[in-house]
Amino acid sequence: MTIWQTERLGPAPHIAIDYAGSGPLVVLLHGVGGNRGNWHDQLPALAPHFTAVAWDARGWGESDDYDGPMRFADISDDLLRVMKRFRAKRVHLVGLSMGGRICLDFYRRHTEHVATMVLAGVSVGLHDMVAPEKRKEALDARRGAFLAGKPLSEMARDLAPSLVSPTASPEIVGRAAESLAALHRDSYIKAQETITAHTDFIPYNEIVVPVLVIGGEDDSVAPPALARHIAAEVPNARLALLPECGHLSNIEKPAIFNRLILDFLREKRR
Repeated sequence: MTIWQTERLGPAPHIAIDYAGSGPLVVLLHGVGGNRGNWHDQLPALAPHFTAVAWDARGWGESDDYDGPMRFADISDDLLRVMKRFRAKRVHLVGLSMGGRICLDFYRRHTEHVATMVLAGVSVGLHDMVAPEKRKEALDARRGAFLAGKPLSEMARDLAPSLVSPTASPEIVGRAAESLAALHRDSYIKAQETITAHTDFIPYNEIVVPVLVIGGEDDSVAPPALARHIAAEVPNARLALLPECGHLSNIEKPAIFNRLILDFLREKRR
C-alpha cells in the first residue's frame, strides 16, 4: 500500500511528483540514472515529520521532455514551482549525485529559500581528482552507447553493478537496472553533456546552511575521498560514510540513510 499521492505540475514541461506527509518541505532529487521511484523507501520515513516530495526532473520518468540543452537554471525554476505548489518559503534539499548538483545550483541562485542540504554521492569537485581526458573518456563511453542505439535494457544491465557495492543483493542491482532502463535517451545524453561542462557552482566554503554529506565506501562514481573533501570544505558540515555501500546509498542502505537524514533534518527542522 502506497502512502503517497502523485501529481503533475504545469505548465509545460509538466513535472511529476510523489508526495506525502505534512510539515516543513523536503524535496528529494534523483541522480542522472534515476527517477522519483528511487525515493520510495524515503517517503514513508519522512512523512510523519515533513512534507516529503520526490520528483521526476524534466526529461525523466513521467515528466515531460523539453527542447534545447539541459540547463540548471530551468531545473531551479522547476524547483521553485514545487515550492509554490506547497506554499513553502524554504526547503530542505536532499540530492543524490546529479540531484546534489541541483541542490548546489539552486542554493547559489536562491540562497534565501534553502534551509538545509543533504549531499549524497555528489561529484562536484571530482575534476580536481580526475584528469580531463579521463572525464571525456567516461562521457564518450556513456554517450556513445546511447547514440549507437544500444537497447536501454542492455545498457542498464551492464551499468547497474557499477552503481552499487560488490556486496549488493541481486534485488538492489535489479532496482538500479530498472531505474536505468526507464531513462529518456535524449534527456540522458543532454544531461551527461551539461554535467560535464557545468562548473559554476558555489564554492563549498561559502555555504552557510547546515549540510549533511553522505558517501559510500565503495562508491566508484563519487569516491569517499571526495565526500571527505566536501565535508571538510563546508563550514560545520556533517559527514557519514556508509560501509559496503556504492553510489546509490538511499537504495542500497535505506534504513541507515533514512536514520541519518531524519536525525539531521529533525535537529535542523524550521
